[in-house]
Amino acid sequence: MPTICGLRRRGYTPESIRNFCDRIGLAKRDSVVDVALLEYSIRENLNKRAPRVMGVLRPLKVVIENYPDDQVDELEAVNNPEDPDAGVRKVPFSHEIYIERDDFMENPPKKFFRLAPGREVRLRYAFFVTCTDVIKDETTGEVIELRCTYDPATRGGDAPDGRKVKATLHWVSAAHAVDAEVRLYDRLFNKANPNEKKEGKTYKDFINPDALEVLRGCKLEPCLADAGPGYFCQFERMGYFCVDSKDSTPGSLVFNRTVTLRDAWARLKKKKT
Repeated sequence: MPTICGLRRRGYTPESIRNFCDRIGLAKRDSVVDVALLEYSIRENLNKRAPRVMGVLRPLKVVIENYPDDQVDELEAVNNPEDPDAGVRKVPFSHEIYIERDDFMENPPKKFFRLAPGREVRLRYAFFVTCTDVIKDETTGEVIELRCTYDPATRGGDAPDGRKVKATLHWVSAAHAVDAEVRLYDRLFNKANPNEKKEGKTYKDFINPDALEVLRGCKLEPCLADAGPGYFCQFERMGYFCVDSKDSTPGSLVFNRTVTLRDAWARLKKKKT
């Protein structure tokens, strides 16, 4: 079980911890409570309170070829759809942007609807873009850059002619992006009850090797440049995050993932069954 200090540093709010304790109640016997209930408590709390921002954790550069080099558009973005009083913010859009590397595939399978060569997608709050070219590293063959065109008539995310796209991607302007380190915390154990006796194994045998992944060079919206320790938000499509209370400093931001948007472990378990 994580310590209360550890939970707080990861971004668990006092309200979410108290709500979790109210839900599980008290028992005289030893018992095990599914950690999913704790995660549900923090999602429920932050969904109403956390401002939404865009953060690209594994950046892939995209050059919008028909967008002027010296132009910057200020686009309107909603701070929290669950709280109308949270208002809106301005997000800069420029000639070069970053998207998630996982949002592009050169040879996509049938049900992959995100960006691919010749395919059009929507950029959140921005425009429709179409991938026209793929730039690769000459040595490794890795995709290092995409070339795209945009449709200026689709500003805000809708096409006047009514055409639809199947995917909406988050992004960050390359010229305005804030660099950050992001720590992706996951469950400490890969078994619901690590103390359950099985074939002579102990809880140490069930430690999740992927409980922490550290990503450097992440690209965040410029509005996060002055985010201080304890600040929490939702990176759209990625999860809830907070600024680390010990290691983050001005000019060298460190964000901790508090929890994913959905229970990925439940989906994995369902697939296995």
